[in-house]
Amino acid sequence: MIRLEGVCCTYGCGDVLSHLDLEIHAGAAVAFIGPNGCGKSTLMKLLAGVLFARAGRYHFDGEEITARRLEDQAFAKRFHQRVGLLFQASEVQLFCPSVGEEVSFGPRQMELSEEEVRRRADDSLGLLGIGALGDRVPYHLSGGEKRRVALASVLALNPDVLLLDEPMNGLDPRMKEFLRGLLVDLNRAGKTILCSTHDFRYVEGVFDTAVVLSEEHRIARIGPYREVVADEAFLREMDVL
Repeated sequence: MIRLEGVCCTYGCGDVLSHLDLEIHAGAAVAFIGPNGCGKSTLMKLLAGVLFARAGRYHFDGEEITARRLEDQAFAKRFHQRVGLLFQASEVQLFCPSVGEEVSFGPRQMELSEEEVRRRADDSLGLLGIGALGDRVPYHLSGGEKRRVALASVLALNPDVLLLDEPMNGLDPRMKEFLRGLLVDLNRAGKTILCSTHDFRYVEGVFDTAVVLSEEHRIARIGPYREVVADEAFLREMDVL
């Protein structure tokens, strides 16, 4: 489903991602691990078509994803319906005057019927346990509530791929356990889950594969998730423990 070939991405005067080669199949659950500043957030944005490679190629389902390709509005709409991104700072995704309108916004852009828009919004709010927040103003919510609203907005589009950038940040233990269970259920339902994380305890049992990024912004290791996170000497060397 996803293929990166020699991908480099630059901020300022240096590469934030350097010569990445990676293949991810549909239905996979992949954790991206690495020290702060290694490029995990940049990779999530690149996969979502928010940022673009300086060099190399990114293919999604056989189509190369470039800035020019996404200028085609019909193609861009299909792509963004299939690939949903939850930003690390969830509040940057919230811009509507109410939670209900926030979660309805994406489906409405898909030109669905109002009945279908309402159904998707209600289902997503219910799935995240925030149905009672429908009339609230997003900016007045707690950090954990904002995170759930942002995720509900992504899920309302029913994407094939979920890109989650440090989704456990700022959540209390109960909400972390809830989110862990939700990710397991979504993956079992066929969703491809790609997640940057350093919270190994609360994502136990979610992922089948780990991709480790180094301080040099390269892929240092790809392997079974449990095997990688059990290698404490390696994780200390990578500065993630």
